[in-house]
Amino acid sequence: MMYSRVLKFIPRVEGAPNFPWKPKPYFPFTWPWPIVSEPYTQNVYHSSNTFQADSSVSESEERSSYQTVRTTKTTKTTEEEEYRSLELNRIPVPSTGGLLTAEVKMPTGKMEKPEIEDNRDGTVSIRYAPHTVGVHELLLKYNGQDVQGSPYFFFVDSVSSESLTAYGPGLTHGICGEPCNFTVSTKGSGAGGLQFSIEGNSKAEILCTDNKDGTVSVSYIATAPGEYKISVKFGDKHIRGSPFTSKITGEGRKRNQISVGSFSEVTFPGKVTTDMDLRSLNAFIHAPSGLEEPCFLKRLPNGNIGISFTPREAGEHEVSVRKAGTHIANSPFKIKVDAKEVGDARKVIVTGSGLTGGKTHEENTFNVNTKNAGYGGLSLSIEGPSKCDIKYQDKPDNSLDISYIPTEPGYYIINLTFADARVLSTVVKVTGEGSNRHREKIQYQREAVPVTEVGSECRLTFKMPGVTAFELSASVTSPSGMTEDAAISDVEDGYGVQFIPKELGVHTVSVKHQELHIPGSPFSFTVGKLKDGGAHRVHAGGAGLERGEQGIPCEFNVWTREAGPGSLAISVEGPSKAEIDFKDRKDGSCYVSYTVAEPGEYRVGIRFNEESIPDSPYKVYVSPDTGEAKKVDIGQFPEGQVLTNKPAMFLVRKNTAKGQLDAKLVSPSGAEDDCFIDTADFESYSVRFMPKENGINNLHIKLNQVHIPGSPFRVKVGTEDADPACIHVHGKGIEEVMSGQKTDFFIDTCHSGAGHLAVTIDGPSKVSMDCTELEDGYKVHWTPLATGFYFVSVKFQGCHVPGSPFKVPCTGKELVDKVTKESSTVVVETSHKVAKNQNQSKPALPAFKSNAAKVTSKGMGLKKAYIQKQNQFTINAADAGNNILYVGMLGPKGPCEELFIKHTGRQNYQVNYLCKDRGEYLIWINYGNDPIPGSPFRIEA
Repeated sequence: MMYSRVLKFIPRVEGAPNFPWKPKPYFPFTWPWPIVSEPYTQNVYHSSNTFQADSSVSESEERSSYQTVRTTKTTKTTEEEEYRSLELNRIPVPSTGGLLTAEVKMPTGKMEKPEIEDNRDGTVSIRYAPHTVGVHELLLKYNGQDVQGSPYFFFVDSVSSESLTAYGPGLTHGICGEPCNFTVSTKGSGAGGLQFSIEGNSKAEILCTDNKDGTVSVSYIATAPGEYKISVKFGDKHIRGSPFTSKITGEGRKRNQISVGSFSEVTFPGKVTTDMDLRSLNAFIHAPSGLEEPCFLKRLPNGNIGISFTPREAGEHEVSVRKAGTHIANSPFKIKVDAKEVGDARKVIVTGSGLTGGKTHEENTFNVNTKNAGYGGLSLSIEGPSKCDIKYQDKPDNSLDISYIPTEPGYYIINLTFADARVLSTVVKVTGEGSNRHREKIQYQREAVPVTEVGSECRLTFKMPGVTAFELSASVTSPSGMTEDAAISDVEDGYGVQFIPKELGVHTVSVKHQELHIPGSPFSFTVGKLKDGGAHRVHAGGAGLERGEQGIPCEFNVWTREAGPGSLAISVEGPSKAEIDFKDRKDGSCYVSYTVAEPGEYRVGIRFNEESIPDSPYKVYVSPDTGEAKKVDIGQFPEGQVLTNKPAMFLVRKNTAKGQLDAKLVSPSGAEDDCFIDTADFESYSVRFMPKENGINNLHIKLNQVHIPGSPFRVKVGTEDADPACIHVHGKGIEEVMSGQKTDFFIDTCHSGAGHLAVTIDGPSKVSMDCTELEDGYKVHWTPLATGFYFVSVKFQGCHVPGSPFKVPCTGKELVDKVTKESSTVVVETSHKVAKNQNQSKPALPAFKSNAAKVTSKGMGLKKAYIQKQNQFTINAADAGNNILYVGMLGPKGPCEELFIKHTGRQNYQVNYLCKDRGEYLIWINYGNDPIPGSPFRIEA
């Protein structure tokens, strides 16, 4: 996802009029001019505003929160040219001990050494005195590997240049969430318009100050790491060196979001039978403009159906309610939407001190009043150095009191939308004490693995401590649906799943331990060229992403094979500094372990090419030294089928350990239930639990608030055949979509059993979404409203299904204001499905490609047979492609006595048969469904 910010600036010249401006009450920016978001191009945000600089809008006290650019004139050449020195501060580098080197490559190709200063806080500062004009390249390496952001590029111009020039660290490097500064010198350029645009991985809030001395100070804040293109134009032409490339480093901003719905509701005309299952119904509303969106259905107390929707325009709308694609009685019907019901973000009033400044560890509040704004969903996101705890409370006047509690000082960006239109976007400076959290990060470049071909040996490796290969099982499903067992063997520092593919395409590799998928499974494995790559194709899994113990290595695996080449960054943040160990297996996978000295909650972030992978960051609770808890073990743990709403039980033995036992069950949705603990006998306790949801439930067993060995324990609830690897997702809705147009995709659950199904759609707009139950699965309808990329995640039993998440491009017109990320989720408890016209689930047959006409056969056994003797002939299908060989023989009194087929290699077969009776025999030979040349053969015995 790329974003762009554009700001036009006209420097003040003598005689130019002042430009008055007054902020609107619902748009409280902390700087004295607004930045208005408007649609630009696909995947790019564009904002622009033109103003006349004046002292009334450039007071220094309003800029006190932003650093000024310090420039130093150094190094005169023999021609008396002056150049501004380069000074980059706070570049993050690993602090685990190693060799840090820096070199500057000049435009001539010559290499020079800059000055490196260790800031003693995990960052370094770089200083360099240039002595030639042009683009320079800074190479910063740690133990021979590029640090995050390296190489950096910077343009050098002479101080005395008569052209417009831009200089400052913000054109080369910056830190996420902190002001990045640079200066533009307009001396000698006369009157004209300066235009700034910033394009990169996040929106960049731009601030400008006319310094009244022929220079303009520019500051921007980027909220995601990555490469940003900064264009500076004067009179619609790039100035010298523009566009500039700035590398933004650091961790992506932590974000929290809440959504509060305000919907219009109508009652379905007529009566609907109470035995009709709402899951089998789907409803849509058609607006006068042609926009079609799903509606929400609910059962009313009188037994009828309530239909909820967000009105987007006034006029007559048509509501359709269908079952299995057919209108139910009284559908469709018309409703009229008044103008006052349509959500209007301009009528939302926002006030409060929490929008102008904040304090850490305190509630910072503001009020949102939508009383006169119509119906619409209110969405609030706050991103900054820490993830804020956001709370809201309804007030009698239909307004909301909202509070947020940050735990780290710094700059926070507050975005508020109503009815999918922007209400405000403002930057708030939060001061106060931080939480003293430590952060350690490593980064490695991942190379593309060689392309795998049909017939070559494929291997997927992983490490799983405490488990032997005998306890594991693996299977591989080909693109055509053929499933075969795969071998698991011991490899260096782990295990490997080996298989030989027979066709091109994406294969699904399932690895299970005690009938449960291991973390990360099922895996995708492409044979042939990769179809797409990126962070959404990276998988990670292991105990180190779920739990840990202080002083003990916490281990996990990362699989990047399907993502292609790129930069892999791993960070650990928490109460103490982490020591991170990384091992590259050179096969598209790697092993990571980290060790921390203090217990507490840690965040493990995994990014690929500066984008978070699915489910990252991971929250990991690291427990204290287990101490007495090490003595505790369990017995009679349920190994058979555990069903919902049915009690299950196991034993816990203390083994002389002293302390209080505690047990709870965490369901796939995150709901927690306490377990009932009762004394069984001396130092033994029975633990009873009753799961409420199908899927992988986790049993947390603690002694003195410390996990016992192996806790949390995974429990598979539901039918034994519930398997995410058997889910198949297809349809236009996961391929390519248009904004404003209803789309859908189908989730085939016929072979997966019953379980917990969750569908989440993340993208530049919130989407209307519903899920309809069908005879052989579920259909998900959704309507995107903004262009860009949407990511559709489908999870079953808590695991991603094959292919998930799906990257879906959306084209068309912008119907709502874009946002950084909006999420929409629907959850379904699925029932067991059987495919149409099938009494039981059957494996899918592969799609064979063969030509029976190219099969040849020869041998005396096809000409004459001898009674009570072995007769023989051969079949050669080497040139006929892949298929199943069928051979049958019928004699005068029925089938022959015996018939054997042996594959001798390279699709050559030897056939032996034995005849008991005299007479005429017929031999049929089919390759697939087609007979080979000469079949059937007539034989005399």
